[in-house]
Amino acid sequence: MGSADRLLERMRSNPRDWRIEDLKVVARKHSVEFRQHGTSHVVFRHPKSGMLTVPAARPIKPVYIRQFVQFIDRGESEE
Repeated sequence: MGSADRLLERMRSNPRDWRIEDLKVVARKHSVEFRQHGTSHVVFRHPKSGMLTVPAARPIKPVYIRQFVQFIDRGESEE
């Protein structure tokens, strides 16, 4: 199991105290594109599961982590 997979499993079990860099690592592993051009939000895009916007403020609120995990799961289930 790679570090991105471990991060995703840890996000599932504990959605508190995550940084935007952690989400980017998981996104790269799961072929999810993202952009953050000098803004306070990161936009994640996946052709199958659509788009998700996450505020880059630290720490990221648990509700956004749960949404991100569901976003990744939808992308994986569609493939």
